Amino acid sequence: MRLNEHIAISTPKVLLVPYDAHHVPRYHEWMQDPAIQEATASEPLTLEEEFENQQSWRTSHDKLTFIVCKPLDAAIASSPSSTATTEGGEEDRVYATAPETDAPARMVGDVNLFLTPWEDADDDEGPFVEKTGKDRLCNAEVDIMIADAAHRGQGMGRAAVAALLEFVRRNLDMVMEEYEQGEGKGGKVRLKNLVAKIKADNTGSIALFRGLGFRQSAEANYFGEIEMRFEGFGDGMGVCEVQGYREWVYDRSRLV
Repeated sequence: MRLNEHIAISTPKVLLVPYDAHHVPRYHEWMQDPAIQEATASEPLTLEEEFENQQSWRTSHDKLTFIVCKPLDAAIASSPSSTATTEGGEEDRVYATAPETDAPARMVGDVNLFLTPWEDADDDEGPFVEKTGKDRLCNAEVDIMIADAAHRGQGMGRAAVAALLEFVRRNLDMVMEEYEQGEGKGGKVRLKNLVAKIKADNTGSIALFRGLGFRQSAEANYFGEIEMRFEGFGDGMGVCEVQGYREWVYDRSRLV
C-alpha cells in the first residue's frame, strides 16, 4: 500500500518502517533459508525478482507491509509525542531517517496485512453474507516473520503485530479507502475480521496471536495450518492501545 510509504512506527520494543528498495538485499538473504521458505510457504527468488516484489508490494492496494527493526534509542522512543509544536504553532515533525535507523544490522523481520474479500461477500445468495446495505466486507490476514534467529523469543513478534494493528486501528478509514479504490468495484468496503493462519505445531505463534485477542476458529487443514480469528476488529471490538506508540515521518533523503 502507498498509505505507509512515508510512515515509520516506533514503540519501545520495535521500529516498523515501510519496505524499501535498500532493504531488499538483506530480505533476500533471509529468504534463502530453507526453514524460512517452509515457514512462509515461499519459493526461492532471484535478487532481481525480490526487487520486483518490493515494488509490487509498495503499490499493491491489498497488501500493507512493514520491515521490523530493532527499537530506537530509548531516549528518542520515549519522547512525549511524535511532533512538537513551536511557539508559532507550526509542527516540528520527528523523523526516522534511512538508512541509519533501518540499516541491515537493525532489520529483524517483517509484518504484513493482506486484505481479501470476506467469504462470499460478493454473492447475495451466499451462506456467509452479512447484509450491510451497499457495503461489501473483507477480511485482513496478518502474518509476522522474525527472520533473525537471535531476536526470536524476545517479544519482538508480538510487539510488531500489536504495532501494526494499532496503525490499522488509527488509520482504518484510509486503509479501506485505498483498498476500495484498488478494487474498482464502487461502494464502500468494511473490514470484518482479522485472521492468522499458523502451523498447528507453532506453539509460539499461536500464543502470540491468542495474547492479542485471536481465537482458533477451525481445526488444522490439509496443510497442517489452523486459522485464528479476531472477530469484529473493524468495529473496534477488543482493541487495546499500544503504550509508547508513535507515528513518525520516514525520511529517505540520505539514501544514495
